[in-house]
Formats: sequence, C-alpha cells, structure tokens
Amino acid sequence: MLIQPLLFLTAGVFVIVLLGVAQKYGFITAGGGGGHSHAGGGAADTRYICPMMCTPPQSEPGRCPVCAMELVPASSGGGDSDSQSIHLDPASRRVANIQTVAVTSMPMTRTIRAIGELSYDEGTQRTISAYVDGRLDRLFADYTGMVVKKGDHLALLYSPRLYSGQVELLLAKQARGEVRSEKVQSIVGSGEDLYGSAKERLIELGMTVEQIADLEKVGEANSRLHVCAPISGTVIEKLADEGEYVKEGQALFKVADLSTVWLMLELFPEDAATIRYGQKVDAQVQSLPNRTFAGRVAFIDPHVNPKTRTVGVRVVIPNKEGVLRVGDYAKATIDVPLSDATETLVFDPELANKWISPRHPHVVADAAGDCPVCGIDLVPSAQFGFTDQPSLSAEALMIPRDAVLMAGENSVVYVETEPGRFEIRRVVLGPNCGDQLVIRSGLKLGELVATRGNFLIDSQMQLAGNPSLIDPTRVEPMKEASPYDQPLTPDMIEALAELPDDDRPLAESQKVCPVRGYLLGAMGAPPKVDVNGKPVFICCEACRKDLLAEPDKYLAVLANRESSVSSPEVGDEVVPVPVPRSVGPDSPPPPVFQTPETSGPLPDSSPRKPELLPTPQPQAPVFRPVETTDQAVKVQPGTLAPPVFQPDVARTPKSATSTVRQASRTEGAVQ
Repeated sequence: MLIQPLLFLTAGVFVIVLLGVAQKYGFITAGGGGGHSHAGGGAADTRYICPMMCTPPQSEPGRCPVCAMELVPASSGGGDSDSQSIHLDPASRRVANIQTVAVTSMPMTRTIRAIGELSYDEGTQRTISAYVDGRLDRLFADYTGMVVKKGDHLALLYSPRLYSGQVELLLAKQARGEVRSEKVQSIVGSGEDLYGSAKERLIELGMTVEQIADLEKVGEANSRLHVCAPISGTVIEKLADEGEYVKEGQALFKVADLSTVWLMLELFPEDAATIRYGQKVDAQVQSLPNRTFAGRVAFIDPHVNPKTRTVGVRVVIPNKEGVLRVGDYAKATIDVPLSDATETLVFDPELANKWISPRHPHVVADAAGDCPVCGIDLVPSAQFGFTDQPSLSAEALMIPRDAVLMAGENSVVYVETEPGRFEIRRVVLGPNCGDQLVIRSGLKLGELVATRGNFLIDSQMQLAGNPSLIDPTRVEPMKEASPYDQPLTPDMIEALAELPDDDRPLAESQKVCPVRGYLLGAMGAPPKVDVNGKPVFICCEACRKDLLAEPDKYLAVLANRESSVSSPEVGDEVVPVPVPRSVGPDSPPPPVFQTPETSGPLPDSSPRKPELLPTPQPQAPVFRPVETTDQAVKVQPGTLAPPVFQPDVARTPKSATSTVRQASRTEGAVQ
C-alpha cells in the first residue's frame, strides 16, 4: 500500500529537478519558450543591463561582475526611441500619470535681504591738526558730538612763531609803501616779493585768507590764532585738551559730515555677482522701523573674505535730516533680475536718461556736467546697464520645481519634443522664486516639461541604457541660441522705424550692437556712427566712445556676423562628395570581407529610414581565408589578388557575427 505513493512522490521530485536543470542550462525559459528562444531574429540586438547600473550594457546574458545580480534585457522604450529619449504610448502615459507644463517667461525679480551697519562716509571725514607749535589756550569744541559749520572756531592757539610771522608781514607791507627811489629799491629789494612771501608763510602756518585780511586791516600782530573748521559736520573725536602744548602736525579734532552715511553689507558671492554700481537699495534702520531710506550701491569688493566667505558691498544713503546714526543696524533689500545680471538691462525710473557720477552714485543730473563732490565728468546711466525702456526689464525662463530632477551638481528635466517622446536635458538652474525655478540654459520658451511621472521616465531611461539622472554627463548639450536669432519686440521695431529710410535697412540687417551685444532698438532709436567710412549702428550713445576707441575690434565682430550669414547654417543638410582614393601599383589592395549574406548580388541601395543601432561591446570576430569566387573583386592581370575572408562561425561569438552582418549591410548600402 505504501509503495505506490512513494513511487508517485519520487517521480514528482525527479520531474521538478529535471525542469530546474533544463531551465538552468537554457533548454526552457521562465516564459515557457523553448531552449532556442534566444536564437530569434531580435536576439542579436538585445542588450542586457544590470538592475543597479553597475556596468555598461552587455551583449550576452549572465550576472553582473560587480554586484552579481542577474542581467536583464534592456527595454527599448518604444520603437521611435534613441539614445537621448524614450517613446511612451498613450496607454502607458495614462497609467504613469505623466503631466507636462510649458516653459514660461515673465519679467520677475528676486529680493536679496541682508543686514548691515551704518558707518561714516570716509570721503567726508577731516582731521584738523596744528600747523605750528603752541599751546591751546581755549577749546570752543570741548566735547565729542558737537555740530559745527564751516569756518566756526574750534580752538584758540598761542604760538610765538605765528606772532613773528605776522610782524614780518606788517613790516613787508609798510616797506612796500615807503620804497620810492630807485637806489633804495635796488638795495632793499622788491617790496612786492617780500610782501608776497610773508603772506604765503602765514597761510602755511594755518591762517586763513580772511584772518590775514583782518590782520592787515587792524595793523597789529596777535600771538593767538583761532583754529577754524574746514567743513560743516560733527566732531566725532577730540584729541587734545585745553591748556595742552601741541606740536606741529599733532591731530586736534576729527570732523565728519553726516549728510551722507555708508551702509556696510556682507553678501554671498552669488548674490554679489548680481549687484551693479548705482543699483537702488532700500534700508530700514532698527531705531526707525517705520521709515525706509533709499540708497545706491557705490562699491563692490573685488575680493572674497577668506574667513566669512562673503563679499563686502558699500551703499551710500543720503542723511539730510541727520536722523541716521552711525553704528545702528539696518535691514537692506535689493531687487535684482532673475536672469543673468551681466546680460540684463535694468529699468530704474530715477536713472532713465540721466547722468550719474562714476564715484558718487547718489549724484544724479539731467544733463552732462561735473560731479559737485569730486569734480569728474558725469557719465550716462546706460553705461552701467540701466535702460529707459520698462519693457526691457529682466525676463527669466521659469518652470515648476517638480519638473527638475537633481543629483548633486547635476540637474535634468524631461522635455516632450513630440507627442509621447520625452527627451532628457541638462539644465543650469538659477535662483528659486517660491515654487518656481529659474532656468539659465538648457530649455527654450514654450517647450513642454514633465512635472509628474518624471521619475518613472528616468527609470525607463535607465532600463534602456540611455543617459539618466544616475549618469547625466552623457546627455548631449543643447545648442545655445544666438542673439541674432532673437525676435524684435514691437518697441524695438517702432524704434527702428524712427530711422531714415536709407538707414533702416542697414540697421535691420545689422540687428545687434557690436559693442554690448544688445538688440538695436532696445534703448530707443540706434545712433549711427561712421567708422572708417562704414556706417555702424549702436544701441546707445554710451557705446560711441568704446566703438571709436577700438574700431578694428568691433568691425571684425560685424564681419564675422556677415560671413556666418552668407555661409550655410549648421542645420542645413550638406551631402559630402566622396573623393576617390588613388592606389599605386606598389600599394596593397584593401581586404574584402565576405559573408554568406553578401555573397550574392548587392542589396537594394534605395534610401530607407536609418535604424538606430545599439552600441554594445562585442568580441572581435574571427576570420578565415576562403577561395575567391565570381563575386570577388576583379583584379587586373599582373597584380596580386586581395585575400577574401569569411567569418568562422564555429569560433566567432554570436554577437560578433551579428556585428559583421550589420557591417555587411552598411557596406552594401554605401555601395
């Protein structure tokens, strides 16, 4: 009774073991196919990849040499896929819940926030020193913080040396009036020279012109001199006491004009790179939280602090009312464009068509002139990147944050170039604005990017062996758009319409200013400049000086542009003409490779759609010489017949044989 069940049990175990051995050695597969399922027509093009992406795709199945996981066939991702994209059918797209949005462009700015400290304007500080040895008989400015005006008395200085100088001046003046005869004048000397030298000596001893005039009017020398304030301001430091003896050159007071103060900020290098000279800054001090004070950037430190890794930025703030106190903390906000600051024009209504001082940005005038502070010439505000056109404010490409896949310093997005075709793109990110990100390069306006399901798309790219987030360095870079390819805005077209009829076609053909690279018409009607007999249009008058200073440089820029327009574009298809190569009598003929598939007549050479070939790493094929047939290359008499090789199927791997077949097909198509 027990023998029959044991026989059935033994037979079942034997069948299971037999099936396992057959599956292990490839006689059967998990899908139920026979042992020859790998010998199908598409097996030669199948690539096997590691699920962990440890190694490049392999041409044969097996295990990964790194992690020992079983290699799986790479998914093609659709029939229209290539090495940079995959194709998803509508059903797969609905299941993956893939959603896309268009790349938008909008004039947007971001706000840089920083905290700084108010400081003295170093350009308005003065140190008052003793011009001569003496004693301070009295101090009128006897405490720090006293507000003084220009010409006010600060101290009374007693000096015997000063007294002797005054006596010398009075005697020289008297002698000048008494010299009458030529004989006495030749002995004494010129009275005018004595008087002038005595007066100049008193000025060097610290007396002002007004004090010398009073001395001549009174006609009596005084051993005591009033030390006067050279500027209006506040005594910020008192360095001497009443009754103290001082020496020549010793500092007595420090006075600062608080009508302007400095706000010292520390910004990160990436934020400081977006700041420009003359940019407006709004500040709120801690002591006056309900008031906002406007200033302008006067200096950007060219060095990064090695300890704090920040960049110093100095802002000049007018303080006419005197309510700002040095040492107080202030919160500063700076609005900067989201796009590249070096290539973006900034619209500031306070600087539109204005002239600004290159050293004092708070000095703004309506016309050209001299700076009242330093005396240098004012320059147009356009020279510092400001425009009078509100429509030219910074526009940035924006996409949602969910559309970007980031891994370290690499960022990729998936662009739907065609319905169902998703292409990988490497992008350079800018600053974020809420849930939006600025794209500096890698995308174009209006392109569709995947915002949901992009991780599934990236996984499919990995299974297909294509570039993905794991290895984005294999992504082909996108061609950058040239400024000449940018369309003109309606404002630019209207500005070009203001030109004469003879100049307008020339400006439209030039299109871009050779100095700054801006589109003509971006800053109004472009001025015309005659450079070496050739008319050249510039975006604004600020470029005229640079154009005339280096005319050859900018004429070369225009010449390169004209040559690029006359030459064919990169996108045009140019069919190369093959050049026949001559073979000498002593040169060995090239080898001819023959396979069973190419031994017959040549295949049809009609044009057909190229097929995307996989890029495996096959083993080198093994060839053996065969006898020359009628289809072999005909050789002229007297020459050595070229050897003909045929792949040895017994010794050549399967993948190498498929590669040879593909090469034979390609050779036939070329022939």
